[in-house]
Amino acid sequence: MTTDATLTFTVTDDDTAAALGSGSLPVLATPRLLAWCEAATCAAIDPTLPAGSTSVGTRIELEHVGASPVGQDVEVTASSSYVDGRLHRFTVMARHVGGRVVGTGEVTRVVVDAERFLSRL
Repeated sequence: MTTDATLTFTVTDDDTAAALGSGSLPVLATPRLLAWCEAATCAAIDPTLPAGSTSVGTRIELEHVGASPVGQDVEVTASSSYVDGRLHRFTVMARHVGGRVVGTGEVTRVVVDAERFLSRL
């Protein structure tokens, strides 16, 4: 069983496309938005994990549909949409706080035993 989670971030200079090398503009970079979406899925699944377990991202689909300037607050929500054993799928949505949607997508995570996972590397 998973829960939903919402996290709020403020776009800083370090979060921009120019800073992350994914473009030249001082707006929220897609790689940072993707990381925020993953963080929201972790916040949703982590409280449900058994001791010694963690989750790993295995698939991400993201549409970044609007720009967010430095200083903009962005709210990212992860909602559980499918669970099958260790596989957990989330729909994610990012929006300006009190405003428009800037990103939507789906993140798939798989629950693993942390020690066993690391021992296979």
